[in-house]
Amino acid sequence: MIFTPFERMVAWRYLRARRQEGTVSVIAGFSFIGVALGVATLIIVMSVMNGFRAELVSRIQGVSAHAAVSVAGGGPLTDYAALLERLRTASGVTQVMPVVEGQALATVNGRAVGVKVRGLEVADFQTRPIVGRSVIRGLSDLGEDGVALGFNLSRSLGISAGGNVTLISPKGTVTAFGTMLRRKEFPVYAVVDLRMPEQDANLIYMPLPTSQAFFRMGQGVSAIDVFVDDPRDVDTMRASLEKAAGPGFTVTDWRQANKGLVTALGVERVAMFIVLTLIILVASFNIVSSMVMLVRGKAASIAILRTMGAQRASVSRIFLLAGASIGAVGTLVGFALGILLTVNVQAIGYALGQVPGIAGSQMLLFLTTLPAIINWSEVTLVVALGLFLSVGATLYPARRAASMDPVEALRHG
Repeated sequence: MIFTPFERMVAWRYLRARRQEGTVSVIAGFSFIGVALGVATLIIVMSVMNGFRAELVSRIQGVSAHAAVSVAGGGPLTDYAALLERLRTASGVTQVMPVVEGQALATVNGRAVGVKVRGLEVADFQTRPIVGRSVIRGLSDLGEDGVALGFNLSRSLGISAGGNVTLISPKGTVTAFGTMLRRKEFPVYAVVDLRMPEQDANLIYMPLPTSQAFFRMGQGVSAIDVFVDDPRDVDTMRASLEKAAGPGFTVTDWRQANKGLVTALGVERVAMFIVLTLIILVASFNIVSSMVMLVRGKAASIAILRTMGAQRASVSRIFLLAGASIGAVGTLVGFALGILLTVNVQAIGYALGQVPGIAGSQMLLFLTTLPAIINWSEVTLVVALGLFLSVGATLYPARRAASMDPVEALRHG
């Protein structure tokens, strides 16, 4: 839409603060601030949540693997050396690790917690993404029979590196006198902080041969964990691994293994966008009210313009430009403010750490450690949404101004 210099001049004069339109100017000012803050808030929150999701998914993938190859129908995986070689040659594969998984009961001084035991080769424990660099106490070498406990599990049991934990297997030994539970004491070599409370609360790592003996799997394993260079392309990854594994094996990707959490993250993303969009929508309603009041206040001026030859379309464009300017400028200011604060969100978090009463809070830790990831397609959508709502909010007042009868306006003006 092209605006003439006359229309731009009149629209600007209508927006300027004057004594008789003070209320309109105040409402327009609040509308501008509302749109700017709404756009900025939407950009900042979406970027911070992008960083949160990326960090969480990265830790999920590091702990649970990008994909797991197991025997179709369940059961232990034996003679898997050839399978390992086939998987290593698959497109995009960076690491393959045989693992043993099982359930057990961990006890220390009368305290008991149900745990998930994961057996890994010691070298794989050290090089596995997230796990190897998450050791906060003790050694990264599990030795021959040492174990590593999740941080929250170590707190629940009241034990740290250097202590001992007793594991009881639910699969007992059948004797003439009944089933005897298998139990064994293991030295705790390390404590790992995966920064995933659910995993840290019940996870124990132990050497692969020790886990095979404890769960009586012989030389078999539960599955082969696979890591690839691009876990986001799940469909391509699955197709490549299924082709490499061959018939008789099942490939479970990281999304299937964590279906509930992945679904929750998707729902949270949509819900957050809708809720924050309401801020911009409320500000747009303020634009409607300010423009309606402006039309009423300028009824006589509109009548004069019409009697001087101004067309209905020209009058409509004047108020459309006046209202849209508030939203457009507010959107652009909000865009600049949102990008500026997002880029410096960690610096802002450190600065807030100097304020008494805020230092050490969980929210501050969240801001200073979590990366904010700007998704430019989302930013473009936010800006387009701000402009769309701002322009849409002015359509009704503009049409009302254009349809005003100049004779009636002068009579009642």
